[in-house]
Amino acid sequence: MRAPIVAGNWKMFGSVAMAKNLAEALVAEQFSGDVDVVVCPPFPYITTVANAVQGSTVGLGAQNVYPESEGAYTGEVAPAMLKDCGCSHVIVGHSERRALFAETNEMVGRKVIAALNAGLTPILCVGETAEQRKRDETFKVIDAMIQAVNAQLGGRNWSDLIVAYEPVWAIGTGLTASPEQAQEVHRHIRDLIRSERLDEADAVRILYGGSVKPGNAKDLFGQPDIDGGLIGGASLKADDFAAICHAAVKV
Repeated sequence: MRAPIVAGNWKMFGSVAMAKNLAEALVAEQFSGDVDVVVCPPFPYITTVANAVQGSTVGLGAQNVYPESEGAYTGEVAPAMLKDCGCSHVIVGHSERRALFAETNEMVGRKVIAALNAGLTPILCVGETAEQRKRDETFKVIDAMIQAVNAQLGGRNWSDLIVAYEPVWAIGTGLTASPEQAQEVHRHIRDLIRSERLDEADAVRILYGGSVKPGNAKDLFGQPDIDGGLIGGASLKADDFAAICHAAVKV
């Protein structure tokens, strides 16, 4: 059975004190091995959070990475730098990066490979906009995102990374895909990976993201192809995030 995972994307929020307090509150939850928990703070607070979660069951991730190992890339962060600071995971291809910073499917694929080469687990984000869903292009859009990564994956196994389905229309809007809508897309993603890499699909963990809250988490995570969540706003509140993490434990 795939182990559930819940990752918190803090986005561009917080302070040193907030990051320390939130991380310590999550460590105090003493999450069991039945769910993997990862927090992804802004770059300046990674070391603060790394110190707070050291030796606990709470993992550390970053929100972005650059696909080169080093060089004259002002403002960017290399995969090995994240690893050096204690990160185990990194979010790649979030819709905000794609929309606001013009990240292409090809660039996202490069970031996935660079992260894997550095020993990081990429959390690959895919998802459609409201307009694309209205035009019945959900699967077409997601297929292109998945296939761009598959084209660069080479001998890597899809289970070396995590996929997060985040419908853009549900991120920060209060709208949430129904459990049935989310399951339909998760199943499609798994079937697509199966068509490309027959033996790997059942081991890939696929997360849902988009206005997940303690009140709807159990129903979403109870779907057969949903293996946890990538959580935005609710991850900034220790009690809410902890409740979501506990909801991901498969009964």
